[in-house]
Amino acid sequence: MKLRGKPHTDASHGDLLFARLQLILPTRFLSWLIYLVTRIEQRTFKNLFIRQFMKLYRINLTEAQHVQAENYASFNDFFTRALKSGARVLDPDAQTLLSPVDGTVSQAGDIPDGRIFQAKGHEYSAAELLGSEELAAPFNGGKFTTIYLAPYNYHRIHMPLAGTLRHWVYVPGRLFSVNPATARAMPGVFARNERVCAVFDTERGPFALVMVGALFVGSMETVWAGRISPPHKRSGIEHFHPIHPVTLDRGAEMGRFNMGSTVILLTPPGMLDWQPVMAPGNPLRMGQRIARFRA
Repeated sequence: MKLRGKPHTDASHGDLLFARLQLILPTRFLSWLIYLVTRIEQRTFKNLFIRQFMKLYRINLTEAQHVQAENYASFNDFFTRALKSGARVLDPDAQTLLSPVDGTVSQAGDIPDGRIFQAKGHEYSAAELLGSEELAAPFNGGKFTTIYLAPYNYHRIHMPLAGTLRHWVYVPGRLFSVNPATARAMPGVFARNERVCAVFDTERGPFALVMVGALFVGSMETVWAGRISPPHKRSGIEHFHPIHPVTLDRGAEMGRFNMGSTVILLTPPGMLDWQPVMAPGNPLRMGQRIARFRA
């Protein structure tokens, strides 16, 4: 894989160096190690780990159900913490699409000819992302947004509108970082990393929600399948259809990450228009209005 710098991209020399370093790191092993460490329940270790992490990322637990580090069984229990009732208010307008996560807008725009913009000089196809031309076809000419979850964000993922799960896919891949520096420097990083892609049917049409794994993301899980990774598989793409109907309400939890990562949302042509808040670099909160449905 060729990594390019200016003038083709906005990647700095530091971005390119970080991307090249990741190409030689044992990313699956490191992520598996983090998975084990974050589940240690020894009180002294896990309390120190949580407090140092809170200090590093200036995390305030006033919105969480448990406001003391000592109340969490492990670092992972803290990291995937639930919020107090009412900490996130869903936009009351039923004609709007909700942000599925707390995070920062990386990109938002159209999907011309099935292509998704990653960063200056980098794009990838919806088919590459979803692992199937058939799954990608309804989103050709539609809209997409990429939302980055930093380590300090709330890490549960919620439904942007009510829907019924039609099909979900596990796509094995690498575990590169998905932070802004890597997105600027590494071509197609979101379509190269391990990911879980879910397609839902709604009254407005289908949408796809993609959970992208990343370096140190030791676990991804959904409410219908439980833990999906680890193990971080190297085998082929796996397609699943739910045995029993899975219907989730607007704002309901659908999955969660361990450590920071990225969510990508795809919608079909004519379904919605992005709100002004969907400019790269803008922060989002779960339940916030991010788009309005067309009449």
